[in-house]
Amino acid sequence: MNDDARATIGTPTPGTPRPDALREQVAHTRDEVGQTVEASADTADVKARAKEGTAALKGQAADKAALATDQIREKAGRVAQLAKDKTPDPVLEKTAQAADQVRQTAAKAGQYAVDHTPDPLLEKAGEAATAARANRTPLLAIGAAVIVFLLVRRSRGRRG
Repeated sequence: MNDDARATIGTPTPGTPRPDALREQVAHTRDEVGQTVEASADTADVKARAKEGTAALKGQAADKAALATDQIREKAGRVAQLAKDKTPDPVLEKTAQAADQVRQTAAKAGQYAVDHTPDPLLEKAGEAATAARANRTPLLAIGAAVIVFLLVRRSRGRRG
């Protein structure tokens, strides 16, 4: 090495960037690489994206189910009112009398069953009745849906 080469070691030449500019460029590049890695990680996180999609679908399904339930209740109410409006008064009176008679007969049959049923079976029946009372809304919704289905099926049978 000659003396000129030793004198120029560590001295910036006119085309060489300065150390602070290099540090700034390195920091900028690190930021860009970090953002790219984060974007790639978000895209690659399939499990999290699937959970988000599942949660969204579950919410949509719940909304649609609530809407369908409301529509069924509304239609069942209209059908019941229509049936009541179209039924002649003498038929309604006879129906009320028959319903009263059925209630009385059912009460007698129920009392007979209670008097002649073993205690363990009565306990199980009581538990089932309690469960049915606790889940009254779903049972009523299912009953209403069955009634609507039968009425629609019956009205289609008359048209055909």
